[in-house]
Amino acid sequence: MDSKTDNLHGIGNGVDARVTELRVALGMVFRRLREESSEGLTWSQGAVLSRLDREGPSTVTGLARSEGVRSQSMSATVAVLEELGLVVGSRDPGDLRRTVLWVTDAGKETLARERDARGDWLSIAMKTNLTVDEQAQLIACANLLRRLVAPNALP
Repeated sequence: MDSKTDNLHGIGNGVDARVTELRVALGMVFRRLREESSEGLTWSQGAVLSRLDREGPSTVTGLARSEGVRSQSMSATVAVLEELGLVVGSRDPGDLRRTVLWVTDAGKETLARERDARGDWLSIAMKTNLTVDEQAQLIACANLLRRLVAPNALP
């Protein structure tokens, strides 16, 4: 074991209770943020819309791979987003068998409202429940959390 992991493992390679506490707390925050959805989208619909907005146009297959789901499941999610006018697709000029999808202006507006609702909740919750120093500590943790999920992070 290296010095990065020594403090997190107990006897017999069991995960330290503090790691479990962190996982549970992150899950609780994640679920609470999901509840703040003001647009009625499912989590998977919001994730796809957000990914297309962040990363640009993609195909159903590319989205399925990125989200870790089957293409058939992604097709159903995309169909709903298209029906709502949040995503539009057209044939890829380089490969007419593929449809390239992107976010519409209505989709961008929906995402902005979703992000605002979640940001408002988080801001109010932090101001209400945390001291100024604790707020700063929590914000500082964002960079650490990003490093955990960076493309080159282990495993």
